[in-house]
Amino acid sequence: MKDKRVVIVTGGGTGIGEATARLLREGGHHVVVSGRRSEPLRRLEAETGALAYPSDVGDPEAADGLVRTALAAHGRLDGLVLNAAIGRGGAVGDLSLGDWDEVMRTNLTGPLMLLRAALPHLLETGGSVVAVASVSALRNGTSNAPYATSKAALLQLCRSVAVDYGRQGVRANIVCPGWVRTEMADRRMARFAEEAGLGDGGVDAAYEEATALLPMGRPGEPREIAEVICWLLSPAASYVNGSVLTVDGGATALDPGTLGFDFHVTRRGRAQAHPAEG
Repeated sequence: MKDKRVVIVTGGGTGIGEATARLLREGGHHVVVSGRRSEPLRRLEAETGALAYPSDVGDPEAADGLVRTALAAHGRLDGLVLNAAIGRGGAVGDLSLGDWDEVMRTNLTGPLMLLRAALPHLLETGGSVVAVASVSALRNGTSNAPYATSKAALLQLCRSVAVDYGRQGVRANIVCPGWVRTEMADRRMARFAEEAGLGDGGVDAAYEEATALLPMGRPGEPREIAEVICWLLSPAASYVNGSVLTVDGGATALDPGTLGFDFHVTRRGRAQAHPAEG
């Protein structure tokens, strides 16, 4: 890659995508951001100079248009950050097939279409792909079938790119965040606070309780995930390919079977879970 790279970031209006776009722009790189909502993209464009391309990642025409826009503006493509995602809950026996289809279209088929559109240009530049999956790709929770399945499949989709195109100079890696303070996670925490009767503490109290047993005892911030993504895109990670990096405060290093030795855990009563990690 050249010192100044051209990178597409999907889901770039808020959260991890926004933080990644901002960090890349701080480094002097060209960035094209996509997302369904125009307003946050336009704000990011005005504040950072990133080029906004409002679109639905699940639309086949949008994938081609996003790549064409990056090429028209900057003449090349060096990096692709597959961050756009939605979360829907449900156990296998009772999930909505409509929710399943929507999650797969956004979280898996959309990245596939964008990879197909971008690969010829990444091959020209020896480019890099980073997919934002989730610890849900590696560990599961209750009523999380659509989201967890989509993220596990995204992980293997990007590993396929690493295996199939590594000899031609394209790297592909996966980041698996845990709880990160994003809009999507905030919505889940608001529901959790209500379900758990956390009172005036609201979202902050929900994050505190959800991460209380984790080794670092707190959620991540979008910038912390963005730092890892930008490193993987950079020449500093030139021999990192097909890697899965957990950025979760140690959550997946913890053996839940040992928690009883250090904590007294009281079951609250089962409420339907909704995915929002990553």
